[in-house]
Amino acid sequence: MYMVRCADGTLYTGWTFDLPARIEAHNRGKGARYTAGRRPVELVFSERLPSKGDALRRELAIKKMARQEKEKLAAERSRP
Repeated sequence: MYMVRCADGTLYTGWTFDLPARIEAHNRGKGARYTAGRRPVELVFSERLPSKGDALRRELAIKKMARQEKEKLAAERSRP
C-alpha cells in the first residue's frame, strides 16, 4: 500500500506487489490514469501489509480520509 504526491500537489493512494516498479510506471505515465497527467510523482507513504485483501482495505480507508488526515499520515511516516 502506498501514497504518492503528484506534481500538482494532489495525493494518490494505491497498492502493489512491486513498489519501485509501480512508482516508475507512474512517472512514465503508465501507472493510474489519475497520475498520468500529474507527473512526476513522489512517494510520501508506504506500508507493507500481510495480504492483498488487507492492502485493499487499508487503501480504501486512506482514500476515505480527509486531505488533512492524509497529509498528517505522510508527515508522520517521513520523520526519521
